[in-house]
Amino acid sequence: MEQSVEAKLKEFDVEGYTHGVRRRDRLFEIAGLIATLFVLTFLFAVSVDLLIDGWIRLKEPGFYTSFPSRFPDQAGILSAWVGTLYVMAGALFWAIVLGIPAGIYLEEYGGKGKIARIIEVNISNLAAVPSIVYGLLALGVFVYRFKFGESVLTAGLTLGLLMLPVVVVSTRESIRRIPRSIREAAYALGATRWETLVHHILPYSLGGILTGLIIGASRAIGETAPLITIGALTFIAFLPPAPWEDFIGMLKSPFTVLPIQMFNWVSRPQEEFHYNAAAAGFVLLVLAFLMNSIAFYIRFKVRRKYQW
Repeated sequence: MEQSVEAKLKEFDVEGYTHGVRRRDRLFEIAGLIATLFVLTFLFAVSVDLLIDGWIRLKEPGFYTSFPSRFPDQAGILSAWVGTLYVMAGALFWAIVLGIPAGIYLEEYGGKGKIARIIEVNISNLAAVPSIVYGLLALGVFVYRFKFGESVLTAGLTLGLLMLPVVVVSTRESIRRIPRSIREAAYALGATRWETLVHHILPYSLGGILTGLIIGASRAIGETAPLITIGALTFIAFLPPAPWEDFIGMLKSPFTVLPIQMFNWVSRPQEEFHYNAAAAGFVLLVLAFLMNSIAFYIRFKVRRKYQW
C-alpha cells in the first residue's frame, strides 16, 4: 500500500499542477480587472456626458445661488442642494442612532436562537425592498399618523429607514469579524462585557461600520420615489430656516432635493431645461463623491489607529 502511494506521488506532475493553478488564478485576476475597468469606464462616461451637457450652466455662479424658475437660463439649484444636505444629514442621524445600536444588540446580546435567526433573515431581506415601499410606509406613518407633514423631518426619517438594513447588517458583520482572542484577553484582565464592547470591539469594527454607512448613504442620496410619495415639492422658491436659528422650523419646513429637481427639468419639453438637469446630475455626483471621500478618509484613519 505504501509503495503504491509513493508510486502515485512520483507519477504526479507537481509542476504541471502548479502551473495550472497559477494560470487559473491569472485568468480570474484578468477577468476581475476587466470587470472593474468596465464599471469605471461606464461611470466615467456618464460623468463626462453630464459634464459636457451641463457645462453651459455649471460655469455660471448663479446656477448654484438661484432658485428654480420657469425661465431655463435663470433657474438654479439653491433650494435643491440645500434641501439635499438637510435631508441627508437627517437620514445619517437616524441611521446612526437606530441602525448601529440595533446591530450591536443583535450581534452581542440577541443570542443565536430561532428568534434571532428569523430577525436576521428579515433584516437582510429588507435591504432588497423597493424604495417606493418605504415611501408608502412613511406616508402612512409619519405624514398621516404622526402628523409630521411633508417636511425635512419626514424625509430624513424615510431615507434613514431606507439605510437601516444596510447599516444593521454591516454593523453585525464588522463586529463578527473581530477575533475572539481580543474578547478573551479583555475578559482575562477583568473587563466587563460592556467595557470590552466599548473599548475594544467597537473601535476595531468602526471601519466596517463606516463602510455600511457609506453604502447606505450612496443609495439614499439619489432616491426620488419615496420622497415624491411623501410630498416633496418639485418647485420651491425658499430655503428652510437655518438649524441654529429655528431648528424646529427647519424640521417642519417643506423641501426639495436634487433628484426631484432633475426629474422636474427632464419632464419639461424645452431642451434648455435638459441642460439644467444634466448640470444638476453632475452636482449630485460630486456631492456623493465628496461624502464617500470624507467617509473613506475617516475609515482609513480609524483603521490605521486600531489596526490589529
